[in-house]
Amino acid sequence: MKIVIDLKLCEGNERCVAAAPEVFEVHDDQSHLRIENPPSALMEKIRLAIRMCPRQAISLSDR
Repeated sequence: MKIVIDLKLCEGNERCVAAAPEVFEVHDDQSHLRIENPPSALMEKIRLAIRMCPRQAISLSDR
């Protein structure tokens, strides 16, 4: 699974960072990935970050 952040939607609310600080960081008012292929042990936190994003800017892709 690959994490995708739509930078056109992201407002840098940092809710993803609150849910999964190991995976996300915010700079320049936008979320960025700290690690591109996080271990499966972090998937629950990543799914929480996806749900918490007020702009729905984060998604998972099979690619």
